[in-house]
Amino acid sequence: MTDLAVVIVTWNVRELALEAVRSLLADVEAHGPQTDVYVVDCASHDGTATAIQAAFPSVHVIASAENLGFGRGNNLGMREAGIGGSTPPKAVYLLNPDTITQPGATRQLYDALIADPRNGLVGAQLSFGDGSFQHGAFAFPGLRQLWVEFFPTPGRLIEGRFNGRYPRALYAAGQPFEVDFVLGATMMLRREVIEQTGMFDEQFFMYCEEIDWAWRIKRAGWRALCVPEAHVTHLGGQSTGQVRPQSVINLWTSRLRLYKKHQPAWKYWAARQLIMRGMQRNLGEKDLPPEVADAYRTVYQLARTP
Repeated sequence: MTDLAVVIVTWNVRELALEAVRSLLADVEAHGPQTDVYVVDCASHDGTATAIQAAFPSVHVIASAENLGFGRGNNLGMREAGIGGSTPPKAVYLLNPDTITQPGATRQLYDALIADPRNGLVGAQLSFGDGSFQHGAFAFPGLRQLWVEFFPTPGRLIEGRFNGRYPRALYAAGQPFEVDFVLGATMMLRREVIEQTGMFDEQFFMYCEEIDWAWRIKRAGWRALCVPEAHVTHLGGQSTGQVRPQSVINLWTSRLRLYKKHQPAWKYWAARQLIMRGMQRNLGEKDLPPEVADAYRTVYQLARTP
């Protein structure tokens, strides 16, 4: 049984994906654990699949004929890695292609995951490409986060629990701390968690999949941890940024689905009101590109319909 299976889903980010795989392999070869890597390419037209297979023959490359999205792509990779089969890995690590693994990060995550049988999900300490701090863990979203998204809010609230952020002092302390969910860029799960809770809900094409799954994991009694000693650089949004108007629609479609699935009816109603007013506010921006304005109008209509 393999200790760890890593799944990376790619879409037209060849150079970034090559660096993500290179840094990951260098890390696990130096520090462990025993790892198999699976790359699911979602119909890229930049030669991602061919380039990765040529550069890293040990990597399992699955070339999809369609863009599966984040959830479906990762689910395919997990099945290819043996989840649901007779010899599954002990853990699965879902890693974004716009990441650079720093030395020892994978081992730190793995050790934290298996250190306590209550631990079901762990994620790394993230930083932006310039080395600055990036939040990698959050509280489950409520109405306050939607308020911050659209309306003027003091900076201390944006960076605090009001907006679902954990204190930076917890990261600086260097010890794993319990969270509601970790960012999908670095998401390592115990095999038993996947067997109990299932995989990503494929109704989420892009965005919020990790929040939905973490909610299910938490309700099943498992703990989620952020592991500050595991450091991963996350460049962020490289695939989704290629189609901004569609990304806006994907984001808010998923957020509406998340609130409807996990929040009581009154809070879902209130969330829809905030989103409609937020879209109206966005439409008032100066020099708004027509295609982005159309995306905001689409989201307004989605929020208007229960």
